[in-house]
Amino acid sequence: MNSLSVAIVLLVLVALAYQIGLVRSRRIAGGAPQQRLHSRPGYHGLLAVLRAALPAAFVYVLWRLAGGPMIDGMVLGSLPPEHLPADDFQRHALLQRIANLASGFGLMGEAQPFEQAAAATMARLQGTGQVIVAAAMATAAAAGLAWTWRTTTPATRARNEVERAVQVALIVCSTVAILTTVGIVLSMLGEAIRFFQFIRPADFFFGTVWNPRFETVGAEGQSGFGMLPLMAGTLMIAAIAMLVAVPLGLMTAIYLAEYASHATRAWAKPVIEVLAGIPTIVYGFFALVTVGPFLTAVGAMLGLQIRATSALTAGIVMGIMIIPFISSLSDDIITQVPKAMRDGSLALGGTRSETVVKVILPAALPGIVGAILLAVSRAIGETMIVVLAAGNAPVLTGNPFEAVSTVTVSIVNQLTGDQDFASAQSLVAFALGLTLFVMTLVLNVVALVVVRKYREQYE
Repeated sequence: MNSLSVAIVLLVLVALAYQIGLVRSRRIAGGAPQQRLHSRPGYHGLLAVLRAALPAAFVYVLWRLAGGPMIDGMVLGSLPPEHLPADDFQRHALLQRIANLASGFGLMGEAQPFEQAAAATMARLQGTGQVIVAAAMATAAAAGLAWTWRTTTPATRARNEVERAVQVALIVCSTVAILTTVGIVLSMLGEAIRFFQFIRPADFFFGTVWNPRFETVGAEGQSGFGMLPLMAGTLMIAAIAMLVAVPLGLMTAIYLAEYASHATRAWAKPVIEVLAGIPTIVYGFFALVTVGPFLTAVGAMLGLQIRATSALTAGIVMGIMIIPFISSLSDDIITQVPKAMRDGSLALGGTRSETVVKVILPAALPGIVGAILLAVSRAIGETMIVVLAAGNAPVLTGNPFEAVSTVTVSIVNQLTGDQDFASAQSLVAFALGLTLFVMTLVLNVVALVVVRKYREQYE
């Protein structure tokens, strides 16, 4: 019983349960004309779905979680003592060979008689288990449908139960999202603590030399794990990107929301949003072969030395990439400003530009700040553009015309290749990732403070 067949069975069961609940509620309503149904028939159908499909799905999930280990244990128990694996690695390899034989896949080398016997045992156990699971799913679904059929009355609060189930599902989804975030932070925190057992935090956060090939302190007193060059490159590229994206994105949003006709808006907004769907590797290639040489030529005309791979190249292309994040979100926020505020400003003699600057933008400021925050986070976390266009030179410089490196690029470099995850060279990637997380958190806090301050003025 594969996942596709289970999905088809569950869909058929959902349709059948819904119809049974619908028919039963209508029959109850028709047989008791003096009583009105507490809930509409559709809610009774949804309640039948919950009582039939959820137990069946739970049985299948339980089998997926516990069935495999149970069958593996039985198969290992059927092996002759002399062929039992000595450690976990051999156990996993042997079970994989047996599973391949049982499913009909090919093997490397010739199968031994005990492996063939174990494969036959596994195939038999899997077949028996699938039959048992199918029977258990059918029994659970039938019990749910019978319960629904017997307990449905005009006073059944089907709507309340369905809404309670939806609320529980929403709480579970929110909890999963929160726990996922907590898990990510804890995993990075644990590895970062291991890293700081090798390198002092002061050397990491305030060091000006990034050369993570050595753990010992160099001739200049630096450990080689100083992140200031990476942080300077990250912030420089992000600042250049925001100088490009914020004015262009915000002015684009204002034009589309306040000045453009419906026909212009209908084609202009989708075209602008296409920029958000272009893969970042394409942007990186564009920066490498087009924007970089162009900036070098312009710099030569002006008497400036601009490298083709530099912070300026990466920042400009990254700013172009995140324009839709600001323009699309800001446009949606601006269009949500009540029309009465526009009409009131115009009625008092304000021009359209004065209305935009003094009324609409202040009223939409919380949403615009959120859009800019999203764009900043996107710029700080970008990797492929800076890999190709920034030059990957981890030096502490304030010159945007020179090559730099960023935190994300260094994370990729440290985790690429045959690395020992017990060494500082690999563990530093988790410390860098945790630093990026803290930066994003600080940006969120600052944005919340700004939003709260200006909301109090316009509420």
